[in-house]
Amino acid sequence: MKLAKNPFTHAIAAGKKQVGLWISLCSNFVAEVTAPAGYDWALIDMEHSPNDYFSVLGQLQVFASSQTTAIVRVEWNNAVAVKRLLDLGAQGVLFPMVQSVKEAEQAVAATRYPPHGVRGVSGATRATKFGRVADYVERVVEETTVLLQLETRAAVEQAEAIAAVEGVNGIFFGPADIAADIGKLGKPMDPEVWDLIKPAAQKLIAKGVPVGTLVLDPEFATELLNEGFTFVACGTDASLLAKASDALLEQVKGGLK
Repeated sequence: MKLAKNPFTHAIAAGKKQVGLWISLCSNFVAEVTAPAGYDWALIDMEHSPNDYFSVLGQLQVFASSQTTAIVRVEWNNAVAVKRLLDLGAQGVLFPMVQSVKEAEQAVAATRYPPHGVRGVSGATRATKFGRVADYVERVVEETTVLLQLETRAAVEQAEAIAAVEGVNGIFFGPADIAADIGKLGKPMDPEVWDLIKPAAQKLIAKGVPVGTLVLDPEFATELLNEGFTFVACGTDASLLAKASDALLEQVKGGLK
């Protein structure tokens, strides 16, 4: 048995636009509602949600039966956590709050077996179909997506150096934390935030580095993709449910006599 290709890894490397959805409700049932929609990628969030390894496992199992590639945002740049997620079969990892070249190198190392990294070796895991995938150790590097999230002005200023670290597949800009870092807390769409992000992103795009982000404005998401961003998440499961619930109630109450 051979290791399956990761469509997302190869798509962003080829510059194909990938539309994503943030998954934060920690439910395999909710994941099953969203999976058939056909997003190119889904981000299962462990940093800002109460996900644990078992809930992530259930969601990975759901997305495995769909055309959507599931990426997991680990809680922190922690080699033990990354090892466990990769053994569970996560096809990619988004590392939050990467601040330097050294931290980028640590993130990549967590996804690599020795002598190129520090990932512990275990044969009978879900990732290897419990020992059945014969070429797993030879091919896992080329199929695993390593994304680094830049969330401060200092990190954005080092974007080119961080992106140049061998093994990095893409750079993700976090507008909410960048906004907070520059004194615009709660204002991720403030022009000053994007005046910082966009020039850095364009420098990376010019070098052929896949660039992504999360925004909740679908028109702005489209704009970013048209400007050269490769992978953009355009909503979250929680925000979609909240907005739809509010809109439905407002519509019905608004029609009462």
